[in-house]
Amino acid sequence: MKKTNAPHQENKNIMLLTYVVLALFLGMMGYFGYFLQVKSEDVINSSYNARLDRFSDRILRGRIFSSDGLVLAETQNNALGGEVRVYPFANAFSHVVGYTSKGKTGVESLGNFYLLSSHVNLFEQIWDQFSGQKSPGDDVITTLDARLQMTAYEELGDRKGAVVCLEPGTGKLLAMVSKPDYDPNPASLDAVWETLIQEENDQAQLLNRATQGLYPPGSVFKIVTALEAMRENTTGWKEIPFDCSGVYAVEDYSIKCYHNNVHGLQNLELSFANSCNGAFASLGLSLDLASMEELAFQLLFNTELPLALPYAKSTYSMKAGADTWEILQTSIGQGMTQVTPIHMAMMTAAIANGGILMKPYVIERVNNAAGEEVKKFLPSSAKSLMTAQEAGQLGDLMRQVVITGTGSALRDAPYSSAGKTGSAEFETGKETHAWFTGYAPAEEPKIVVTVIVEEGGSGGQAAAPVARKLFDQYLLR
Repeated sequence: MKKTNAPHQENKNIMLLTYVVLALFLGMMGYFGYFLQVKSEDVINSSYNARLDRFSDRILRGRIFSSDGLVLAETQNNALGGEVRVYPFANAFSHVVGYTSKGKTGVESLGNFYLLSSHVNLFEQIWDQFSGQKSPGDDVITTLDARLQMTAYEELGDRKGAVVCLEPGTGKLLAMVSKPDYDPNPASLDAVWETLIQEENDQAQLLNRATQGLYPPGSVFKIVTALEAMRENTTGWKEIPFDCSGVYAVEDYSIKCYHNNVHGLQNLELSFANSCNGAFASLGLSLDLASMEELAFQLLFNTELPLALPYAKSTYSMKAGADTWEILQTSIGQGMTQVTPIHMAMMTAAIANGGILMKPYVIERVNNAAGEEVKKFLPSSAKSLMTAQEAGQLGDLMRQVVITGTGSALRDAPYSSAGKTGSAEFETGKETHAWFTGYAPAEEPKIVVTVIVEEGGSGGQAAAPVARKLFDQYLLR
C-alpha cells in the first residue's frame, strides 16, 4: 500500500499559519508599544480630537509662563461666574502663545494636553470631584524671554514683518513676533473675528509671518551661494575676484547693485560684506546647478522643517539647465526662491552652532499647580546642515559684514557679532523688503536674531538696527 504525505503537509501548513499569526501578533504588540511611547500624545493632543476638550469639565485650564516667570495666559472667573482665558500681554505674544476661543493656535495648541492635565496630589483630586470643583491644570513654562519679546514687539513698531530669536546651542525659541497682530483676549477677538477672516482683509493679522510668511530672501541668500562656491572651490574661494561697476551685464540682461553702488575690485569676502549683486550673479554662472539644488535641499528648502509650530515650506526651484536670467536672479536671492523667517533663523543657528541644527522648541517644562516639575523638554539635534569648517568659514564672512560691510548698525557694539543684511525686491514700484540675520557674540554665540521688515528698504538701515536692540537687550542685562 502506497504511503501518503498528507498528515506531514497538514502539520507544515499548521506550523506556517502559527508563525504568521505569531508574527502578526508580535507586530501588533510592537506597534502598540510604539504608539503608547511615541504617538499617543500626538493623537490625544490633536486639534481633531474633540474628546480632549471634555477634560475642561473637570480641570481648570493651566497657565502659560515665560521663561522668566511672567504669566502669558491664565483662566480667570468672570463677573458672571463663568471662565475666561486672559492674556495679560494682549497683542505682544499673540502669534506664538496663540488663543483658545476660536480654536487653538500657538502654545495653547502645542501644550493643550498638558494644560488640561492635572498632577495635583490624589487626595486633592478626590476632594475636588466630591465637592464639584475643578482640579487646577498643569502649567506650561515656555522658552520665551518676555523682555526680549517686548523689545522685538516695540522695535518692529507699526511696520509689517517678523522677528525670530533662537538660542543656537539648544534650539530654544527666545522670541517670536509677527505684525500686523491681534488681541487674543476673547472679548477683543470676538469683536473683530469676522473682519479678520474676511477674504477682503489684506492685512492677514492671523498669519504668523515668522513661520508662515514666505518672502524672497534677497541678499541673505548669498549665504547659500557662498557655501556652494566654497564646496566647489575648496582652496582659494575667498579670493574669487570681481570688478563691480554698479551694473553687471551679461547677454541681454543686467543686474544692479543696491542703489547702483560701485564696489570696485574685490574678492568674495569683500563682495559678501558689501552685498555686491554683480559679484554673486557672476559667481552663480560658474556654479554647478545640480549641486546647488542638492545643497538647497540639504539646507531644508522644499522639505519639512523640524518644527512643531505650523509653518510654510521654503521653496527653491532652479535646476540644472536653467537659463541665464534664472541663474542671475536665483544667485542673489531673487527669482522664484522664497523663505520663511524661521527657516532663515534656523540656517543661521546652524552656522553659529558649528553646522549642527538644534530642533527649535518653545515648551521648556510642565509643572503642576504647586510648582513641581512634571515633564522636562531637553534640547535635541535635528541634523547637520554643513561641516564645522564650512560653518566657521561662513561665520568669518558674516563677521566681515559687521566689521567692514553693510552691518554697520552693529559695528560699535560692546560685543562681537556676525550677520548678513538683505534687500529683497518683490513687486515693481514698491520698496524692497529689509532683512537681517545674524548672531552674537561671534566667538561664542548665545543668540540668533532674524528680522524682516516688509517694504523696509535697506536691510542694513531698517532690519539691522532692530537686531542690534535685541542683541543689546539679551547680552547687556
